[in-house]
Amino acid sequence: MEMKNCSEVTEFILLGIPHTEGLETLLFVLFLPFYACTLLGNMSILVTILSSNRLHTPMYFFLGNLSVFDMSFSSVTCPKMLLYLMGLSPLISYKDCVSQLFFFHFLGSIECFLYTVMAYDRFTAICHPLRYAVIMNPRVCVALAVGTWLLGCVHSSILTLLTFTLPYCGPNEVAHFFCDIPALLPLACADTSLAQRVSFTNVGLVSLVCFLLILVSYTRITISILQIPSTEGRRRAFSTCSAHLIAILCAYGPIITVYLQPTPNPVLGTVVQILMNLVGPMLNPLIYILRNKEVKTAMNKVLHRTNHIPVI
Repeated sequence: MEMKNCSEVTEFILLGIPHTEGLETLLFVLFLPFYACTLLGNMSILVTILSSNRLHTPMYFFLGNLSVFDMSFSSVTCPKMLLYLMGLSPLISYKDCVSQLFFFHFLGSIECFLYTVMAYDRFTAICHPLRYAVIMNPRVCVALAVGTWLLGCVHSSILTLLTFTLPYCGPNEVAHFFCDIPALLPLACADTSLAQRVSFTNVGLVSLVCFLLILVSYTRITISILQIPSTEGRRRAFSTCSAHLIAILCAYGPIITVYLQPTPNPVLGTVVQILMNLVGPMLNPLIYILRNKEVKTAMNKVLHRTNHIPVI
């Protein structure tokens, strides 16, 4: 993405996590396992889905996409934060800052869209089971996945262009552990009211529309589940949907807290951002593994085959 640098600033200084001076080593030891578990857990789900023919269905196709996005989303901000906590340079170049903000919102918005698509998939499976294979055919699934990428790109491009077409003349100290809109706009030496309004509306509108669509889907799903005559059928349907609902709550809680506050609290925002970047992507594999019998069974089979590979 080409962008003219109309700023005198060529690099930014990431000030890191507020009020943690002297705790860098402790935070590094705490955060590194979270990041490692995020990568390992999501990679395990992805390998399991690719290796098991039983999981080659729309539901697990989208879950595999979610695992890829979770790994990528954490990798946008966490490596730089961990390097800073190790005592390495907190400097980030102007271009790297642009890239970090773009991919953070690109992958974050894709995740919102993907949760909405997954809710539609569950709605179709439970409310229209006889037509499910026709409605959610492979071509439709691929089109929905590509659509999330395109919408995420448009959403993030608008936010990135609005933020970095502003001039940055100094100071260049970003009061955050990565480049994000609320931390960068106060450094601009121009009127930021338009950028603030559009970013607030853009993030808020995307989150609100996706959340409302998910809410409508799960309202219909709940009504259909309650009409299932057998207790076992209702239990299985609720078990399948509960993992998705828990993951949605973990994702939308931080978004609402950080981006929809009229007057953002920097300390609260930083804490929530850490949870969103480290804890949320790590919890998703645990949620889906613990709440989904099919994934657990397929993963056990993959591990069993791996343990019995002959050594040449």
